[in-house]
Amino acid sequence: MSARPHLLLVDDEAAIREPLGQYLQRAGFRVSEAANATHARKLLAGGAIELVVLDVMMPGEDGLSLCRSIRENGDLPVILLTARTEETDRIVGLEMGADDYVLKPFSPRELVARIKTILRRAGGASSSPRDVQAASALYRFNGWTLRADDWTLTGADGIGIPLSTADFRLLHAFVTHPRQVLSRDQLLDLTQGREAHAFDRSIDNQISRLRRKLEDDARAPGLIKTVWGGGYMFAADVVRE
Repeated sequence: MSARPHLLLVDDEAAIREPLGQYLQRAGFRVSEAANATHARKLLAGGAIELVVLDVMMPGEDGLSLCRSIRENGDLPVILLTARTEETDRIVGLEMGADDYVLKPFSPRELVARIKTILRRAGGASSSPRDVQAASALYRFNGWTLRADDWTLTGADGIGIPLSTADFRLLHAFVTHPRQVLSRDQLLDLTQGREAHAFDRSIDNQISRLRRKLEDDARAPGLIKTVWGGGYMFAADVVRE
């Protein structure tokens, strides 16, 4: 992460985008602004963006569609800006891979705090209680192989499955605690440590994404099981090498 992280702020309302962009610059960020998804895509193609602050409701291609595209093409962190009445959009956005959301109207100070939290997490902040990036272990389970040193997940067919930072941290938490019931709070602590948010629905959405990568049928999971009233259990024997 650079000394002045480069943000992309995408919002069609200039009355919100321009003063917010100025505030973020005063807070120590470099900021590029886009009024729509088309302009945002051009800026993203130029590279060097480290986090996207993205409004959900925009004319033309909306923020949810752009968020999905960003996630399909990499692990660039995304924070959604959404109105309080758009609960479905918030949930869908998290399921599409957004890292967080901020409700309108919001405090710019809160947004800055959330941006810093996500950038530290994405950069492997030293404040994390568990430095999983430094691990060199190899984990085998149900035909899968997870390498902790380079974050690669490979199936029995030898084909690699791309993992986001959130995917890797969650899977690492499971393979290091196989056949144990882990509550949402425990999973938040294992994956995010001190940076954990109180909004534990994010764990449910991260698990849904991970299931789609690991399970034959994500709607009837046999590997990451839901324990009603308890949390989740990784139902596999894990061999660490």
